Amino acid sequence: MKQTDIILTLEHMPLRQSCLVQTVQAPDHAPEWLRWLEEIGFIAGEQVMLMARGVPGSDPLVVRVGTSTFALRRAEAACVRVLVASQGTPQ
Repeated sequence: MKQTDIILTLEHMPLRQSCLVQTVQAPDHAPEWLRWLEEIGFIAGEQVMLMARGVPGSDPLVVRVGTSTFALRRAEAACVRVLVASQGTPQ
């Protein structure tokens, strides 16, 4: 990771910007989300992209992980921390 790389949660990503899953952390009230998110492909190092936000309220989010596309609630996307590589960093 370079100094100019940024880590955000998936819900805060700009649309259509490729990034990599850094970690997944489930909230205390829903620990089962960790396993579920990992089962559908949100694992460290996997490429992910926020494709669209629902209207109104930006919920749900359309997310591409690997070659699959899913709709996630914002609360679920908040569990996924992603690495946004700086310009020129290979992905």
